[in-house]
Amino acid sequence: MEQTVPLFLEILLILGGGILAGTLFKRIGLGTVLGYLFAGIVLGPLLRVVESGQNEILHIGELGVVFLLFIIGLELKPSRLWSLRRQIFGLGLAQVLLTGAALTAALAFLPLGWRAACVIGFGFALSSTAFALQLLEEAGELNTRFGQTSFSVLLFQDLAIVPLLAALPILAPGGGDAGIDVRAVGMSFAALGALVLSGRYLINPLFRILANSGAREVMIGAALFVVLASALLMALAGFSMAMGAFIAGVLLAESNYRHELEANIDPFRGLLLGLFFIAVGLSLDITVIADNWWIILLAAPALMLVKAAVLFPLCLLFGESRQTALRTALILPQGGEFAFVLFSAASSAAIFDGQIGSLLVSVVTLSMALTPLTAYLGRRLSGEDAELEELEEDFAGAGADILMIGFSRFGQMAAQVLLSSGYDMTILDSSAERIKSAGRFGFRIYFGSGLRRDVLAAAGIRQAKVVLVCTNKPEITNGVVDLIRSEFPETRLFVRSYDRNHSLSLRERGVAFELRETLESALRFGGETLRELGFEPERIEEIVDDVRRRDAERLALQQARGAGVGGGSVLAPSRVSPEPLTRPRRADGAVRQPRGAPPRHLQEAADRQPSEAAPPA
Repeated sequence: MEQTVPLFLEILLILGGGILAGTLFKRIGLGTVLGYLFAGIVLGPLLRVVESGQNEILHIGELGVVFLLFIIGLELKPSRLWSLRRQIFGLGLAQVLLTGAALTAALAFLPLGWRAACVIGFGFALSSTAFALQLLEEAGELNTRFGQTSFSVLLFQDLAIVPLLAALPILAPGGGDAGIDVRAVGMSFAALGALVLSGRYLINPLFRILANSGAREVMIGAALFVVLASALLMALAGFSMAMGAFIAGVLLAESNYRHELEANIDPFRGLLLGLFFIAVGLSLDITVIADNWWIILLAAPALMLVKAAVLFPLCLLFGESRQTALRTALILPQGGEFAFVLFSAASSAAIFDGQIGSLLVSVVTLSMALTPLTAYLGRRLSGEDAELEELEEDFAGAGADILMIGFSRFGQMAAQVLLSSGYDMTILDSSAERIKSAGRFGFRIYFGSGLRRDVLAAAGIRQAKVVLVCTNKPEITNGVVDLIRSEFPETRLFVRSYDRNHSLSLRERGVAFELRETLESALRFGGETLRELGFEPERIEEIVDDVRRRDAERLALQQARGAGVGGGSVLAPSRVSPEPLTRPRRADGAVRQPRGAPPRHLQEAADRQPSEAAPPA
């Protein structure tokens, strides 16, 4: 008799398969989402979950989408959300209506009936919030114009699932006389109002009390409670759970506990979101695929083509650039997770039978699996190296004695010294990942480019006593310096230099101070080596100071020669070739030692008494 796989072993196989496939697909550049899908497809027949509990796994995995929407809400202040109203209620509404109508018209030619065609068409019009946002997060593009346009469309689609589900009883056979349940509508709005009031007046005091307790596990539990309670309240009111979590996140976006909440929720979000993608792969019915493989292979690309063809011109019509329109159309052409909910409910309402429902789920899943490829195609067609238009940052509260541009490792270490002295500082960086990480520790850091005059002005450059340019690439550093020297000439600039030639270039540009990123660390490194070799601390300091002084003198001389040759406009006729301040001894001047003997200073150090031993490095 065939034995069923124990539940514990099933969980281990799912976790192991997800880890292995996610890592492998990430390494080969296809992203973790496709890896999780692949793991689910491979594990499905092995675990026989198609006949048992894939729906339960899918529902658990949907909590990952809930946590993801909560974190996104935390990063969107109400003012930012209001600024997106045109994209949400304009572009989003137009996309759902026009795409749903186009797909319904196409399906009307099939022997499905107009009710089924309508449900399927508008169900297919919804895209996958989980897939699209995960791809945007992995690429660090959620805070770009393209990312926020895509997010706006997805947000309206999450709203659209509510009236679509409400319409099913009317579309069901014999349901033509069904009316609108006014009481249910009233309860929905009451629940929404309760959530808004709770978020504004109850949650912050609650977290203040919990924070004073000093128990970290209590804060984690409270964060989970807030997310799940918000999701449940909205689900009971007829909205999607993800929508409830998103609203709760937006209400807490200006809370003092925002970063603590995000840090506590993020591990659960990643784990459950991965489980959701695996569950989508597990949910595929291999029998249905085998019997209708040619229909699925034709229907999924056709669906994606229609959705992209509708969304691209709509984005252009709403004022988006061609690049933004193309990338938005190619990251949102798939079917979505809410289609699973809608099709399941429609099947239960006898609008179409279960076999058609399984076929539709297979089409949606295949379209999801193809999404990383269409997103990659969008990057290539729009110009992979093209700079994405950045969103305007909210610089409320910016302005300090110090403005730092660039917050990579060099900037982070310099910031520690300045913050330890009690100075306030404002930081600009263009890496969403660094901003997210630094924000957790309370840094006043903003998303923006130092190559934009309006961003520099909004960040408070006129109030800054000194501006630190700590960007990674010399060409970006030069651009920032040139812009500041031109637009804000009174600003004192302290700049991170890449090498000697870059230092000379920065001096020619008139910066107040420049420092090669490796100079002091190399001097310290050499000094510690001398200490290990037995030199006294006073002698080490003397040697290091002498090398530093001679290097500065040579740099000044090279600058003067370059200015003399180039007439002040060009630094030097050619690049400066590195050469040592102290040349190695030639063979005829070297100390003669027996073959195989150690160098003299090493031998002297070894011959010392224990009390005279060199101190450890």
